[in-house]
Amino acid sequence: MTTLITGASRGIGHALFTHYQNASETVIGTSRKAAPGLVTLDVTDAAGQRAFGQTLESVDLLICNAGVFPDRGQKLDDGYAPALWMDGFNTNVVGVFLTIQSMLPALRRAQGKIAIISSQMASDAKASGGSYIYRASKAAALNLGRNLATDLKSQGIAVGIYHPGWVQTDMGGTRADITEAQSANGLAARFAALSLATTGCFETWDGQAHPF
Repeated sequence: MTTLITGASRGIGHALFTHYQNASETVIGTSRKAAPGLVTLDVTDAAGQRAFGQTLESVDLLICNAGVFPDRGQKLDDGYAPALWMDGFNTNVVGVFLTIQSMLPALRRAQGKIAIISSQMASDAKASGGSYIYRASKAAALNLGRNLATDLKSQGIAVGIYHPGWVQTDMGGTRADITEAQSANGLAARFAALSLATTGCFETWDGQAHPF
């Protein structure tokens, strides 16, 4: 089984990379900046994505994890500059789409699965305000995943969207609820359970259905 993880140099992506390595499975990780043992790939680079996708024979599990939180600390009255919106959507939405698009031939050959790491902040039902760029981009990633699930089901490819929990990472902070390893272990169990019967699901790291 071959697993491909974007954004594997730190945080949840690195924890997932370590999880699959420890399980003695074939795992490929990517990073925007050069990092030992990882493929250097900017998920927003369409040409780079296509070239990388052509090097892979098959992918059983694609984990779209790479993401940014560009609007931390921004204020409604004078913050949220257009460049921040572009950065957030380019990575969190366009990057996810380009990754999936470039890996489709390898996914089709394996009848693989796609896991998109979104967030509870994507939920319309849990709109607690603030962080507008991150929330909107993660909501768009959720919508993207739901629609891809519809289009790819007939091709035997299941798509799941996941909230990884409030995790003790650089993004989540030290006061977060769970460790990177706890999140990775829970997410890996969710990915293993993903099937065509559950494609389009939006779930938490510990297996709860998340409200849209």
